[in-house]
Formats: sequence, structure tokens, C-alpha cells
Amino acid sequence: MWKGRFSQPTSQLVQSYGQSVSFDWRLYAHDIRGSIAQSKGLLKAGIITSDEQSAIEKGLLEIRQEIEAGQFEFKQSLEDVHMNIESELTRRIGPAGAKLHTARSRNDQVATDVRLYTRDAVQEIISLIQSLQRALVEAAERSGHAVVPGYTHLQRGQPVLFAHHLLAYVEMLSRDSARLADANKRLNVCPLGSGALAGSTIILDREFMAAELGFDGVTQNSMDAVSDRDFAAEVLFSIALCGVHLSRLSEDVILWCSAEFGFITLSDAHTTGSSLMPQKKNPDVAELTRGKSGRLIGNLMALLTLLKGLPMTYNRDMQEDKEPLFDSIDTIKAALAVFAEMMAGMEVNETRTRAATSDPMLLATDLADYLVNHGVPFRSAHEVIGKLVAHSIAEKVAFADIPLSKYQEFSSAFESDLFACLNLETALAARKGIGAPSPHNVTAQIARWKEALSQ
Repeated sequence: MWKGRFSQPTSQLVQSYGQSVSFDWRLYAHDIRGSIAQSKGLLKAGIITSDEQSAIEKGLLEIRQEIEAGQFEFKQSLEDVHMNIESELTRRIGPAGAKLHTARSRNDQVATDVRLYTRDAVQEIISLIQSLQRALVEAAERSGHAVVPGYTHLQRGQPVLFAHHLLAYVEMLSRDSARLADANKRLNVCPLGSGALAGSTIILDREFMAAELGFDGVTQNSMDAVSDRDFAAEVLFSIALCGVHLSRLSEDVILWCSAEFGFITLSDAHTTGSSLMPQKKNPDVAELTRGKSGRLIGNLMALLTLLKGLPMTYNRDMQEDKEPLFDSIDTIKAALAVFAEMMAGMEVNETRTRAATSDPMLLATDLADYLVNHGVPFRSAHEVIGKLVAHSIAEKVAFADIPLSKYQEFSSAFESDLFACLNLETALAARKGIGAPSPHNVTAQIARWKEALSQ
């Protein structure tokens, strides 16, 4: 494509080192779509005839059909998906194919293709996030009124409905979805027509071509247009954070299905065994997801590091943007899909959750709240209950078994009604503030999410 300037062919080693068609072939549909829009722009500008435009479009659609059928040969000597398609088009239809690249550089062509590809991927990821949210909401509904300890520092803190714990991840995923949708607003701007870096003296109707491709508008600075990969970094950040959320959920799942917790059982279809120990049932999906989150973070760091020292405008370094982007998109899509399937088959072991929440210490804060409601300042109430906890541990006696007279030695504010707050159901029902895990609140949240995710 640059033979006019060079007197020697490109070294085979350089061709192999510089080729990107081994991974950017996946842009074929977006490249063809962009090229059809380009041909329509050329027609509108009077650069090509309607017959030439028809031949270009027909040839491109035939090439796409062959690629999808696995019948198209991508050649490494042509470097990338863009030149492979253009070269084959020109071979088939002649001079009209050679006119397609008028007023276009691979710089704005690639930038357009990657935006189109990423825009489609974002919509797929959002859909998969919503599928996982639905699976979590359904799991929450199936869990009924199962109660588990809520933890801080991985130490038992206060009782919560298991459903409330699952819905926390639904909230996280909602933010992930919103971040991706917001990133799409900045992504959905068309750089086509920016040329290599300074546009072209052959003026095409950029807004017309952008509308053909479903973009909301066009970029306003040709130099920025061809060198901007902010949109990819923003999407990779959103994907990485979604991966972090899945990793946290994975850690909970791994703990919950361990013999030490035993709160849940995963289906045989979503676990694996051991090649040596016949009794094992391992949560491999959760472990792999926890591990793959590191790749998502790494891909984001790779792209940011790639961009940080580049002068304006396009530099060949930017070819390295695609593999991290493609890998993160593939990884998060697979993780979301398999996690949704796994959550649909998860069952709660209420015998174990009930045993864990029989720990009377889970209601220590409720006792402190009781004293506050009887006029004791919170800091004083906290100290009183701390001493009661120490007494309970030392004497090996549960709160419910300590006589009222003993309670009153710690604080005269205790009355006989204190024992009502030591009931787990009563304690949970009292947590009725906005966002708290009372059964009434959780039922309402499940209904809210079911409605929101059904649209």
C-alpha cells in the first residue's frame, strides 16, 4: 500500500512482527459497515458514481458473507483486517474498489471500527449484567427468610437476610451497567473523515456518514479523533470494576460453600472434582472468576501505560490497544454468563445458616440500641454492652440466659422488656430504615428489582 515511496519490500520478520490481522480480524463486520458508509459519503460528494457505490457495497457484503462462512483467507502480508478486505474488494470489482479509500486513512478507519465494535460489545455486556442481576434476584427470592451473619473483618457482626446480602451485588452490578451506558455516550462519536490527522481537501459529509453508522455526532478535532482511545480506557475501567465486583461475589461463594460455612450448595454442573480426592466438590467457576478479575485490571493498566507517553497523533504503539480490549470484553462476557447460570442453580442450606445465626453475640448491638432507647448515651451503652459481652464469654452464658438482676448490675436502664430484643425475628423486623434488611424491606426490594429488570 506504500510501494510508491519504498524501493525494498517489507522484511518477512517485520511483516510477522507488525501484523495485527491475527486478532483484529474480528473487526471485519464493523470495518465493512464503516466502508459502506464511506462509499455513500463518496457518492454524495460526487467522487464515485452510483454504479461504483453499488459495486463496492455488493462486494463488501459478499466478503462479509464469506468471512462468516469461514471461507475467506486473511493474509498476514496485508497486515490487518482493513487492508485484507480492501485488497480483496479491489481484486473483485476493479478500480471502484481502489477509490474507496479516498479521503480516508487507516487512522480514522481503525478509530471508527474500534468504536463501532466497542459500542456493540458494551450493549452485550449490559445485557449480560442484567441477566446476572435477574439470577441474583431470583436466588434472593428462593432463599425466603434465611438469615446469615453479616460480617465485618470476616467476623460475625449482625444478622441479615441472605437475600439482602445477594441484593447488595445487584446494586453493585447496577452501577457497573450505568457506568458502561454512560461511557457509551462519549464513545458514540464518529471520527470517520478525520483522515490521517488533518482531514482532507476532499470534503465528505461527515455528519451524513455518522448518521449512517448510528453515531450521535462527529468528532470536532481531527488530531484528537485519530489518537483518542479514552473511550477504550473508560470501558476497560468499567469492565475491570465489574470484574472486581464479581471477584468479591466469588470470594463470598467460595466461603459459603466451604465445609466451615456450608451456607450454600452449588450444582454439580457448576463445580468440579479432584483427580485424587474423591469426596471433593470444588467451586471452580468462582475461583476462575476471582482469578480472571486480575486480567481485567491488567488489561486496563496495559492500555493506560501504552497511552501515557504518546505524542500526538497516531503512533503504531496504538495497535496494541486491541488485544487488551478484546480480551477484557471476551472475559467479562464469559464470566457474567457462567455466573448467572451458576446462581440459578445455587441452593441455600437453612440448617447451617440457622445454626450460624443462633450466635447470641449477633444481637449485642440490639442491646446497645435498647439502652439508647431508654435514655442511655450511645457511648455509654456501647461500654455497658462490651462489659456484658465479656461477662457472657467468661461465664459461658448466653445473653438470653442472663437474669434481669444481673443485667441491672451493668445498667439500671435495663427492664424486663429487654429480652424481647434478643429474638432474631424481632431484631430483623426492627431494621426497617431505608436500605436496612427487614423482611418487609427485602421483599419490597426484590419486587422493585424484578420490575426494573423485566423492562
